[in-house]
Amino acid sequence: MRLPLRLFPPLPAPVRTASSVPAGKLDFVPACSTTDARSLELLQDFVSRFRRLFVVTGAGLSTESGIPDYRSEGVGLYARTDRRPMQHLEFTGSGRSRQRYWARNFVGWPQFSSHQPNCAHRALRSWEDSGKLHWLVTQNVDALHSKAGQRRLTELHGCAHRVTCLGCGTITPREDLQRRFVSLNPDWSAQAGAVAPDGDVFLEDEQVLNFRVPFCEQCGGVLKPEVTFFGDTVNKATVQFVHKRLAEADAVLVVGSSLQVFSGYRFLLAASDRKMPIAILNIGPTRADHLAELKVKGRCGEVLSVIQPL
Repeated sequence: MRLPLRLFPPLPAPVRTASSVPAGKLDFVPACSTTDARSLELLQDFVSRFRRLFVVTGAGLSTESGIPDYRSEGVGLYARTDRRPMQHLEFTGSGRSRQRYWARNFVGWPQFSSHQPNCAHRALRSWEDSGKLHWLVTQNVDALHSKAGQRRLTELHGCAHRVTCLGCGTITPREDLQRRFVSLNPDWSAQAGAVAPDGDVFLEDEQVLNFRVPFCEQCGGVLKPEVTFFGDTVNKATVQFVHKRLAEADAVLVVGSSLQVFSGYRFLLAASDRKMPIAILNIGPTRADHLAELKVKGRCGEVLSVIQPL
C-alpha cells in the first residue's frame, strides 16, 4: 500500500562525519572509509548533468537502517551463517516449509516492520520533490522507500508488508496476517535466533512443529508474502513497465546494490545498450562496474546526504 504524499523539510547543509549510520545500526554495514572529496565532486557533477535520473537501489541502502543483507563482505547472511533464503519451489511445494517460514516470519515481524528510512531514503525522496529523480526501482522488499514517501517507485521484488493468496490473488496487509497468527497460536512461543534479511529469524525445526498457519479467508488458498522468492521470476508486466520508465530517463544511478541478481542487472544492460551514462554508489564491487562511467565507494547515507539535486 502506497503512503500518501509527505513533504520533508530541506536537507541541512552538508556536514562531513565519520559515519551516517546511527549507533547500533552498524552491525550489518560493511567496513568502509569516508568517501574522498574528489569522488563526491564527480558524483555531484554526474547528478547535476542530467534532468531525469533512473535510480536502482538495493540492500546496501537498507543495511544503514539496521536490516541485514545477503552478500556484504563479512556481515551479510552468507558470510555470517550457512543458512540460505527460502526458495520459491520449496515454499509452494511443501506445507512443512511454509509452516517453518511463517513461524520464523511471525517472530521476526515486529522488529522488521519497525525499521525506518535513513538519510539516504530521505535524500532520494527529496530528489523526487525537486524533479531530478524520474523513477526509482528498488530490489528491496522492506517498504522503506514507501515509508519515506517515495511515489515514483517500483518495488521490483514486491513488498514484505503485503501478503498474496496463491489461489485467488487477493492482496492483504501483512499486519492483518500477524493478528491471525496471534489468534491461531495463543500459547505458542519460540526463542528467536539471529535476524535474517527478509523479516524472519532463525528457529530450530522442532520449535515450529505446533505453529498453525491460516489460509486465505476468501478462497482457502495458500498465503505467501507478496515478494519474489529466490528461484522465481519477476512479473513480466512489471519488467516491461520499468523498461518504459528507463527509456524516459537520461542517466542511471545505482545506489547500494551489487547487482548480482539478474532481475536488477538487466536494466543496467539495457541502459548500456542505449548508451546511457551510468554511475554506481556502493561499498563493494558490483556486477555492472564495467558498464559505469563513475564508481563511488561509500555508505549510501553519508554520500547522498551531501549530493544536491541541482
